[in-house]
Amino acid sequence: MSVTEQDPQLVEGSPSPAGPPELLEPREVPLGGPRAMRVQRSLPQRTRSLIGAWCFVDHYGPDDLSERGGMRVPGHPHTGLATVTWLFEGEVEHRDTSGAVAVVRPGEVNLMTAGSGVAHSEFSTSGTTVVHGAQLWFALPETDGPRRFEHAVPPAVIVDGAEVRVFVGEWLGAPGAPQAPTPLLGAEVRLPPGARWSAPIEPSFEVGVLVDLGAVEVEGVRATRSRLIALPPGREALTVTAGAEGARVLVLAGEPFPHDIVMWWNFVGRDHDDIVAARAAWQAQVAEQRATGAADGRFGPHPASWDDVLAAPELPTVRLKPRSRA
Repeated sequence: MSVTEQDPQLVEGSPSPAGPPELLEPREVPLGGPRAMRVQRSLPQRTRSLIGAWCFVDHYGPDDLSERGGMRVPGHPHTGLATVTWLFEGEVEHRDTSGAVAVVRPGEVNLMTAGSGVAHSEFSTSGTTVVHGAQLWFALPETDGPRRFEHAVPPAVIVDGAEVRVFVGEWLGAPGAPQAPTPLLGAEVRLPPGARWSAPIEPSFEVGVLVDLGAVEVEGVRATRSRLIALPPGREALTVTAGAEGARVLVLAGEPFPHDIVMWWNFVGRDHDDIVAARAAWQAQVAEQRATGAADGRFGPHPASWDDVLAAPELPTVRLKPRSRA
């Protein structure tokens, strides 16, 4: 998924605070025109830029496609990050400049690693009537590298009455998840009504709990749909209590990211100049696509099915500042 705003919010983040849990409220962002799907964006925020290497959290749906246009995100670029697509309902077709074409369904994961540059598109399939899921990004420890794509179907495991699907990294002995190049964890957890569920967590990890369905409480902080509870490192267990209707949450965790990052639009870099160079390279491919119907360059060859691509917005007039972890 792309940041489609033509005036993307400039968020100059601060270090993740130590201490008690923090409740992060989302902001609503439309993906396109009047009938566009709305997403709830809970990361990044001014008070927090990352949870581990996780740097972007969008939650969307359930969206009835008879009322909205569904997911329709044309070709757009990424650098210095990996995208994770995780669905609860519906199907989305992914195409990218590594040559990958894949349809992701509930319980499956798409992991696309941008490296120094990739472009992709995402569209709801024709048979989809409801779309509901999460789009997540994590920052890469090295901003140079090859683009690549992985599709996996991680199985569910039952842990103390909860159903767990780990879609990135390793946790609770669950097999089958793609691995990240930095210590990182992403998992869906389904909790029965009223359950008080605990699971061991790596003490060095920052932890986020994103609510999809129901309501939960974590260390006295209550959260409902699309809210994200962020916890600093130092815990040996994560304890989540579900409300009377049960709950479905995403657990996102990882070691504090060791690098400063600059994050603007769909790019992650180490400094302002990285972003300027990425934007210029992408705009050259946009111009070539619109002039000839095809393009190649830093972000790879555009799929033949792409009629058009998203142009980058104008850069802000101020120099972009790194999001320090110090």
